[in-house]
Amino acid sequence: MNNNALPPLVLHYVFDPLCGWCYAAAPLVKAARSVPGITVQWHAGGMLTGPHTRTITADWREKVMASDQRIAEMTGQPFGDAYFNGLLNDIGAPLDSEPPTTALLAAEALSGQGLEMLSAEQKAHYVDGRRISDPAVLRELAASIGLDSAAYDAAYAEHSGAATQKHIAESRQWLNMLQGQGFPTLGLEFDHPEQPGQRAIQRLDLGEWLGDVDGWKQQLTDWSEQVANLNQQATANNAPNSDPSCGPDGCELPQR
Repeated sequence: MNNNALPPLVLHYVFDPLCGWCYAAAPLVKAARSVPGITVQWHAGGMLTGPHTRTITADWREKVMASDQRIAEMTGQPFGDAYFNGLLNDIGAPLDSEPPTTALLAAEALSGQGLEMLSAEQKAHYVDGRRISDPAVLRELAASIGLDSAAYDAAYAEHSGAATQKHIAESRQWLNMLQGQGFPTLGLEFDHPEQPGQRAIQRLDLGEWLGDVDGWKQQLTDWSEQVANLNQQATANNAPNSDPSCGPDGCELPQR
């Protein structure tokens, strides 16, 4: 990868608004945004779109409740009664990732608040038990994060359909590039220690950090500092860096 305009480290986050384990990862994504030198780039992958859209059924309720209870135990993420005993009992309610993804694109285009909109969507779904596949609900959520309703409506219309589908296709490319098996998948892109102007990327194992926000934040801080130091050394030496974490097939992050 080659993009000199990028910041030193970019955390790529491939997710879906209706993915419970992405909700589990939300505290980690929020923490990453506060680490100096790291920029979070999100990619909504369209888990429940096209032929994969569905509705809530009794079987679905049993499946996701078991997963959600595990998420709550591991991470402390809240799940509301309106979700467990309201939405999940709303048999026939649509589960379509495309409308909430379009809303994310609209919020990002208007004010760079795609991740704020995602947080609002996840709270609405998992705590308040609302149908976030409903454009009317999404419009209310946009207003709740301070977006002008008329401007949001225009941006939502602009990003509907082909634009959202293009974003989903590009997100799937990122998922493949990171060799992710599903949602969420995270990867850290950073300056290549040996090749000035080039970029390297490493998929991160998210599982060990779920429920450990402080440890995750400290690890990102350490990586940011180590990568910065490696690049400073390479610049000072005006020669390829000999750090053993780089090989002929790519680079890995500095070891913990």
